[in-house]
Amino acid sequence: MPKKVLTVCIVFLLSSKLINCQDTLRFSGQFSTWVDLNKSANLPLWGGARYIPQLNLGTRNKSGGLFDSEVSLNAYGSAGTHPFDTITLSGDIKPYRTWVRYSTEQLEVRVGLQRISFGSASILRPLMWFDQIDPRDPLKLTDGVWGILGRYYFINNANIWLWCLYGNNKTKGWEVIPVNRKIPEFGGRFQIPVPGGEAAFSYHHRVADSRETGLPVPEYEKIGENRFGLDAKWDLVAGLWIEGSWSTKNKDIGMLNNEIAINAGIDYTFKLGSGLYTAFEQLLASTDEEPFAFENTRNFSLFTSSYPVGLSDKLSTFIYYDWKDDNIYSFVNWQKQFDKTMLYLIAYWNPETFLLPAQAGSQSLFAGKGIQIMFVLNH
Repeated sequence: MPKKVLTVCIVFLLSSKLINCQDTLRFSGQFSTWVDLNKSANLPLWGGARYIPQLNLGTRNKSGGLFDSEVSLNAYGSAGTHPFDTITLSGDIKPYRTWVRYSTEQLEVRVGLQRISFGSASILRPLMWFDQIDPRDPLKLTDGVWGILGRYYFINNANIWLWCLYGNNKTKGWEVIPVNRKIPEFGGRFQIPVPGGEAAFSYHHRVADSRETGLPVPEYEKIGENRFGLDAKWDLVAGLWIEGSWSTKNKDIGMLNNEIAINAGIDYTFKLGSGLYTAFEQLLASTDEEPFAFENTRNFSLFTSSYPVGLSDKLSTFIYYDWKDDNIYSFVNWQKQFDKTMLYLIAYWNPETFLLPAQAGSQSLFAGKGIQIMFVLNH
């Protein structure tokens, strides 16, 4: 943490140099607070608050290149209670985004704590390698990763990404075993236009460390892992996409030797009233000792829809079906937008054991049946 705090300070100092140019200087923030009521939980009443202050600075040089930066913090606290009996408190203040960037019309290089996400799928995302965005979260919050990302955009809309990550000691995306933080991770992505859409190939290499996971797997300091991803999306009469990821390791750790996930989806907006958006995704995931064995599979189906009600209201639904355990997960979200504020009312009806794949955040809050009210202020 001291190194990361030092990085925050360095980024801020570099950013402050740009103030003299007076091209852009913007301070903004987001405050949110929520209450969750779930009678089936051990602690049926939860509440919390979060504030994310954000500072952005930028300037252009004589050749048109843009130097800009962002520094933001994630300050949050929550409390869970069984009234008049038990109370649990938690909270933290940590960097949320801390990066500097140089960009032109075709090139971008960004260094620091940042979000890296890509792929064609919308919700059940096999290529969720570096983020953990929960589609049910109205704020779409996710921790960033420390590293450097370079992107180059060709004139024909093809683009290439290259990245190197270092110092990330927590699991990301679908990861079960954390990375060896002393060894850099690296990878890239190449995306090209195809008739009616676009397609891409992605690759990532890291060295994992299983010594302190507490999992029933052999303990190795260095486990080489290679990930391969393919995705494509077409905008035809309806939107169509396919996305897949395969991870393989060079040490024998049983069922986690090979991990594969494949998603296929479709979306369409019906011309009903203000427009009814609908989407369907099907996910197949498997973990096996041998590659492509498909012996330990899980299948999930997802249906989601949203409909704007008037100018300031929107109703959304998410329905997941777990084919292996024959479970249904359902969420309904009503949001009302004011000038700078948002009000959300979320109702959920789920199994008490929460098994949705690669979904971050407070999953236990959504286990069982309950409601959540969230208020958001942006400034």
